[in-house]
Amino acid sequence: MRRILAVIALLLLAAPVEATRIKDLGTFQGLRTNQLTGYGIVVGLAGTGDDSLDYATQGMKGVASRFGFNLPAGINPALKNAAAVMVTANLPAFVKPGQPLDVTVSALGKAKSLRGGTLLMTPLRGADNQIYAMAQGNLAVGGLGIEAADGSKVSVNVPSAGRIPGGATVERAVDAGFATAPELLFNLAEADLTTVRRVADAINRSVGPGRARAIDAVSVAIAAPQGAEVRTALMGQIENLAVDPADAAARVIVNARTGTIVINGAVRIAPAAITHGKLTVRVDEKPMVVQPAPFSRGQTAVEPSSTIDVEEETRQMFAFQPGASLAEIVKAVNAIGASPADLVAILEALKQAGAMKAELVVL
Repeated sequence: MRRILAVIALLLLAAPVEATRIKDLGTFQGLRTNQLTGYGIVVGLAGTGDDSLDYATQGMKGVASRFGFNLPAGINPALKNAAAVMVTANLPAFVKPGQPLDVTVSALGKAKSLRGGTLLMTPLRGADNQIYAMAQGNLAVGGLGIEAADGSKVSVNVPSAGRIPGGATVERAVDAGFATAPELLFNLAEADLTTVRRVADAINRSVGPGRARAIDAVSVAIAAPQGAEVRTALMGQIENLAVDPADAAARVIVNARTGTIVINGAVRIAPAAITHGKLTVRVDEKPMVVQPAPFSRGQTAVEPSSTIDVEEETRQMFAFQPGASLAEIVKAVNAIGASPADLVAILEALKQAGAMKAELVVL
């Protein structure tokens, strides 16, 4: 584990920052993905459906009513071959009516498997409750579930969810609003005052001085003429400009559950001295059987016998010089044989002592 930690950490040593395209640093405001959701019915299952759940029954009655067939009142059909499902999809920016979308279908009730099922025509709605796509098709299910008569079960992956590649057709386009907005707004994925200023400077050098201005740590406002064609060409020019992003802030990420620790190359240590000892407590239980004397009234008994050993391993103290780099930190930690849990304790102590000027994030 310590060797793996050292290799990972050394790979993160500070290196010269290379130029990055603006399109890889963020996105233009309005050019976003919209989420769609729908409630539908999957039929054609081999006895692995919802049986007689109320919402599945109501869904089947609704499907039947589309074709002018109304079930008599008080009669609920057995639906072992059907299941109520939730259908989800993502509607990308600039998608047009008639284009296909991939959809994900997930069982809503007690359906054991959707393998072999067919999704009936299902409207997909956006956050405004308007229909933007219609979904239908045969499910591709990667999971498998088998249940024996004695109650034993075997499941591989998740059989109660599947996908339909190209299973939805877009019915309505979403207006991104970028063509009529007063200005174009470019938003960084991560807030950084230095990077946002460099993005604005790069845009001004390319399209003309004074066209772009950084309005906060995330957004760059760009003056652009009205019209979708002109703005599309301008955005295409801007997103391919190269920018040197600012160095990442010093940060240490600790996953306490898995013992994973990631230290970026910006971490530096102020002068500090550290010693790390290991305390081992060992308890041995060796119960003894005590036999009574012959012809006595005593009974055989078990007498407990415990031995406790305490061993404390001492190691020499080591010191960090001013501005110690990541490589020096890893070398010192490996020298004392610290485990990931021990390293977490050392880093927390350095942070509390003010010797590590970095953000410590514990997941």
